[in-house]
Amino acid sequence: MNHLLKLPRLATRAFSTTTKQMKNKVPDHQNLFQADNCLPVHIKGGTTDVLLYRLTMTNTLAGTGYSLFWILCACQPKGK
Repeated sequence: MNHLLKLPRLATRAFSTTTKQMKNKVPDHQNLFQADNCLPVHIKGGTTDVLLYRLTMTNTLAGTGYSLFWILCACQPKGK
């Protein structure tokens, strides 16, 4: 039961130490995304953003094709 009484103190200490060590990265990201390098904003983040974009588009197109396939199958008359 004693460890439950210490829990709020431990939680406060854990959160207060991490906030002091964090660096503000917002200005760095603003410079990156506001740079005029003729890239769309969803690709300016680098290789990871390009891979995530392509994966998202692939999943979207595959899901749309799969849905259309089953709609087409549902529209066909049943064979006897």
